[in-house]
Amino acid sequence: MAVPFLTPSLLHAAPGNPTLLLGPSLGTGALQLWAPSVDYLKQHFQLVAWDLPGHGHSAPSTEPFSMSELATAVLNLMHTLQADGVIDSGSGLLYAGVSVGGAVGLQLAHDAPGTFQALSVICTAAKIGETEGWQQRAELVSRAGTPTMVTGSAQRWFAPGFMERNPVIATNLLHSLQVADRFSYAHVCGALADFDLRKALPTLTDPLLAIAGAHDAVCPPADAERIGTQAPHGRWAVVESAAHLAPAEAPEATAKLLLDFFTPKEQR
Repeated sequence: MAVPFLTPSLLHAAPGNPTLLLGPSLGTGALQLWAPSVDYLKQHFQLVAWDLPGHGHSAPSTEPFSMSELATAVLNLMHTLQADGVIDSGSGLLYAGVSVGGAVGLQLAHDAPGTFQALSVICTAAKIGETEGWQQRAELVSRAGTPTMVTGSAQRWFAPGFMERNPVIATNLLHSLQVADRFSYAHVCGALADFDLRKALPTLTDPLLAIAGAHDAVCPPADAERIGTQAPHGRWAVVESAAHLAPAEAPEATAKLLLDFFTPKEQR
């Protein structure tokens, strides 16, 4: 398989609680993206995050892969964690992913329905951007490296004023982009170039919550609305203070939406 084994990060161990598997955005390490939300989620979930190939702790990829192959790699990781006793599927399995991690969530709902009790797809879309744009970005990053993406990503990722108010969080996220493997980043771009589940949304039977950032120019709220209204068991919501990285930008508001969606009121 083209995708190497993905490396997980156990952000909070809570045996007996449902496991919430957390997916990253392109260019970010899962730890840097989700760490601000941990305090708001840990009372209710065991938190396990996974890194994209060549990002965070995951090994680089050596050849292109598809979104379906990436979703299969996430399933393989989950099965390994179950076999090792880290995840108890009897306690419940949930998924939340951001941007490409959200696209993987849609792919999981498409390819492996029923694996997760519910999924939240955050700052994402059933088709992100345009195929040609991803192909051009893949070519540029393969040639010149991920630092070429830092300035543009800083503009796309964060709502106005966030970097000034939260310089440590923003710097950590941009650093994870700068040190990501350029070829792996390009391979993710290639997967996004071919990804399109717009016509499949009405066939996705898992409960889905699409969350958008009000300031997100990459995946604006209309994309979340499309997922939430076309998926049979879909919902959608907007985080007013966020752009493209809602769990890092607005962790309390994002966590509240996840908690309300994933957890019955009597269990809160």
